[in-house]
Amino acid sequence: MTRIEPNLLLALTTGVAVALLVTTAAVFGEPGRALKYLVLAVVVPVSYVVLNGLWSRRMKLQRPPMVHAEAATTAVWASLFPLLVILAAGVPLVFPGHDYGLLVIIAAVWLGVTVESALKARQAG
Repeated sequence: MTRIEPNLLLALTTGVAVALLVTTAAVFGEPGRALKYLVLAVVVPVSYVVLNGLWSRRMKLQRPPMVHAEAATTAVWASLFPLLVILAAGVPLVFPGHDYGLLVIIAAVWLGVTVESALKARQAG
């Protein structure tokens, strides 16, 4: 059995949590905003990864992946990303009928951070 790279697993779990947030925001949020939430959930992480990669190269910044073997506790701290997005997915259930675009943008940026970390880990080894 092959082992899944921890940064990839973090990106996948955060992606599932963002999908849950988009679903609850579309169902319990302001009517007619489902397409907006879906577009935000796709465009923001892609934009973050592309633009942050360009900016990092331009500024000559090299950050390691979020989860690495030298510090095992990084996996615990990184697991806060999907946990917070899952908690955010409960907000539309408690306060229905509002526009949750900003909440989706914040979660999508966190997804972009985890996807970038998974890409860095893949390039490193």
